[in-house]
Amino acid sequence: MLITSESRLWWWSGFFIGILWFWWIGVSFYYYGAIWIMPLAWLGVAFSFGGLFWFGARVSEIINKILKIENLDTIFKAVYLFVLSYIHPLGFNWFKPELILVHSPFGIDKPHFALFLAGMVLFLILKSKQKMVSLIFFIFSISPSNYQILPQEPEGKIYLETTWIDVRDKWKVDKIPFQIRDVLVAIDRAIANKKEAIILPESILPFFINESKIMLKELRYRSKDIDIILGGLYKNANENRNSLYFFHKGNFLVSDKVVLVPFGESNPLPDWASGWVNRLFFDGAPDYTPAKKPTDFRIAGKVYRGAICYEGTSDEIYQNIPKRLILISNNGWFYPSIEPTLQRLLLEYYVRTYHVRVYHSINYSKSYVIIPKDDKR
Repeated sequence: MLITSESRLWWWSGFFIGILWFWWIGVSFYYYGAIWIMPLAWLGVAFSFGGLFWFGARVSEIINKILKIENLDTIFKAVYLFVLSYIHPLGFNWFKPELILVHSPFGIDKPHFALFLAGMVLFLILKSKQKMVSLIFFIFSISPSNYQILPQEPEGKIYLETTWIDVRDKWKVDKIPFQIRDVLVAIDRAIANKKEAIILPESILPFFINESKIMLKELRYRSKDIDIILGGLYKNANENRNSLYFFHKGNFLVSDKVVLVPFGESNPLPDWASGWVNRLFFDGAPDYTPAKKPTDFRIAGKVYRGAICYEGTSDEIYQNIPKRLILISNNGWFYPSIEPTLQRLLLEYYVRTYHVRVYHSINYSKSYVIIPKDDKR
């Protein structure tokens, strides 16, 4: 429909895709005590995508009007639909047109998506007897999904913990002792069940773990019997980091986040606007500091890469990656919403693209493992 439509329809398509795909972004403002921002966030996203869609369609119409080449407009709009997968407003990359093909028999990597769009263009512009040519492109764009989603690792060696901690309680000082207790109980339970490792969600301990001697002692002691992966804050000099901690045989390794969430952890606006936003919503807290490269570690002799929430849906974390990714998330900021479903669709997209096994431990939605079906590792 888009490929053959005028720019006005592209505008409205982008507008409503912006709202229906990303309305959940506004939910987080509820937890910041700024409900009045929610409709502004919805409209901001809607107008951003409306303008983004309209721009490409309008440019194609202008070029077509100047050159007057038959079907050029249709071809250009298909190309722009392909290019949209690379355009990320304010650095947020969760809009991918090919995502709607994740549960289809068609491939979702860039070459297969290009073939799919080429087949569609040929079907639209060729005469009736020539339309069979498009079938060739559709056939070559087929690449059936080859993964399964399970609640736990099938081998039973790594346990994924799901937590249901309301973000309104998470940072309250009087609630922290109960969160610590629940973490230690979960680890002890995994040890009793003979697990080799346990993975707990992002920021499950809402404080600077490396500055807590008591917590470090408890986790180091238990790590002699089980590998522990969990999320918490990390302070290095004057830098605050949202980190993944890996405890093994009494020692620990910190995996700092490489890809930061736009606005949530790093403000993509100019300095003058960035400071204003941080003061308004984050009590003047500075942006987190990203790490320069991802961190890999070993569990039972196998190499894993650590990632935190948004990182798992970014291409950067999959470059030169071992075939196992441990991902921890806190989806409580967007409850209730479709965000966990969209996040899982994106992870399925990356599993299909990079053929990687993903272990995903989550707060406020069910944890799961995504495994390529031919994964023998």
